[in-house]
Amino acid sequence: MLGTLSEAEREELKHHWELWARPEQLPPQADWRIWLICAGRGFGKTRAGAEWIRSVARRDPDARIALVGASLSETRAVMVEGESGIIACCTPRFRPVFEPSLRKLTFPNGATATMFSAAEPESLRGPQHSHAWCDEIAKWETAGNRADKAWDNLMLGLRLGEKPSVLATTTPRAVPLMQRIANGSAGGRTVMVTGRSRENAANLPSRFLRDIEAALGGSALGRQELGGELLTDLEGALWTRALLEKCRGKPAALSRIVVGVDPPASSNGDACGIIVAGLGQDGHARVLADCSVTRPSPERWARAVAGAAAIWNADRVIAEANQGGAMVESVLRAAEVNLPIRLVHASRGKVARAEPVAALYEAGRVFHVGVFPELEDEMCALDIGGEYHGPGRSPDRADALVWALTELMLGARGRPRVWAQ
Repeated sequence: MLGTLSEAEREELKHHWELWARPEQLPPQADWRIWLICAGRGFGKTRAGAEWIRSVARRDPDARIALVGASLSETRAVMVEGESGIIACCTPRFRPVFEPSLRKLTFPNGATATMFSAAEPESLRGPQHSHAWCDEIAKWETAGNRADKAWDNLMLGLRLGEKPSVLATTTPRAVPLMQRIANGSAGGRTVMVTGRSRENAANLPSRFLRDIEAALGGSALGRQELGGELLTDLEGALWTRALLEKCRGKPAALSRIVVGVDPPASSNGDACGIIVAGLGQDGHARVLADCSVTRPSPERWARAVAGAAAIWNADRVIAEANQGGAMVESVLRAAEVNLPIRLVHASRGKVARAEPVAALYEAGRVFHVGVFPELEDEMCALDIGGEYHGPGRSPDRADALVWALTELMLGARGRPRVWAQ
């Protein structure tokens, strides 16, 4: 059959998305206002979103579409001009004119699409739309509830046409907006589609899947990023994912920087937790980096600690001495003789040490400058009953975090230090 087609017809056939798409990449048959594709990396979410926008624009010349990403640069680079973006998916005869200065796409039949940034919620206050595509909603800015405000402003303006609707595509993270949409409380009838990266194996390099699955395996990060699972919180956990999302922050002027270290008991066992944290001039702590190393030799983890201290110009290295005592200091001195080391001894269990640090998060006095998946998985796996529920055998990164924040924020009696402003 393909042999009977002309070259132009074969080229046209490439753009018949209904022929090539997997069923989960096509709009649901059920009645819906919100279509949520919550799936792993490489699933084909962007292509599904771009093709839906193309079909909406082709079908409705009066369509007024909002394209909302985490930032304007990401909206343009991924949703509009990306390899699977709107322009790449359109046929030459129906390719929109893109006016970057106006943040606008105009299709040949008059339908238009306008770019917005979720980091600027007020830009969505006022404009009206018939359709919207929101990409990577799980990474929208959560500080100041910007993600929720952007979504709510968008939904309030989604009132043109007979059936206004929105498609949200994302890799899952347990942020408040994701949970609102998933449980159907975000503004209308919701149909949620989930999926794994491997479902799109025919269109992904086999080496990518092999290597990334070997690296992440059955870890919580792998379940989230590859399996597309929206991970729920452990009942009774000291930290919840929603709490950590509220504690995302930006860099600030710092008065002190320390490196917390939880040395491994052996070279073939646990990881060496290495966490860099700083105390801001506003009295709030910032978690700056996770420099932890897995299955390291003593020389390797000591070099990693010395490297982190040098890069961040740390005032002090806080290292737990329960495993090895003086040996810990000697290994660190061998890596860097002038390293400013303070050894600490754990007289209480991990959870007892972590509880006052968790209270600092609840009080809004600690911010994560960035996302630290492995660290945050460990934090959310510690419960108030004293149990650790994985990943791994021990919360090495979380332990290092506790040592660093205890040094910065808690006095000898466990009370927050007040930094003079």
